[in-house]
Amino acid sequence: MSVILATAGFDHKIRFWEAPSGICSRTIRHPDSPVNRLEITPDKQFLAAAGNPTIRLYEINNAANHNPVLTLEGHTSAVTSLGFQRDGRYLYSGSEDGTVILWDLRSPNPSRKFDAKAAVNSVALHPN
Repeated sequence: MSVILATAGFDHKIRFWEAPSGICSRTIRHPDSPVNRLEITPDKQFLAAAGNPTIRLYEINNAANHNPVLTLEGHTSAVTSLGFQRDGRYLYSGSEDGTVILWDLRSPNPSRKFDAKAAVNSVALHPN
């Protein structure tokens, strides 16, 4: 696949589309909940899917593997925001539980947790 569009939603399915042709080339069932947010790693190898309350990373270029390669657990409510640090080592997430978590992707445990004191809708990381 050259240009990929990924979609997800309330049906618990992640779909990979060939953008030029509009053909759905792959579907993955996200097991726990609807998917609230998707984000592709900077190296374009993995897709992060934010659910309630887990984050799962899936391989993009391995159509045979429908299982997540990494599951991140640390939020207690729906994850609403995701992003990656520029080199892809860290993922950050925000949740309706009022927390923001920084994840070192070499470990499934949170690296740092911030209490935002209210539900988090969006998180951005300054690229310095």
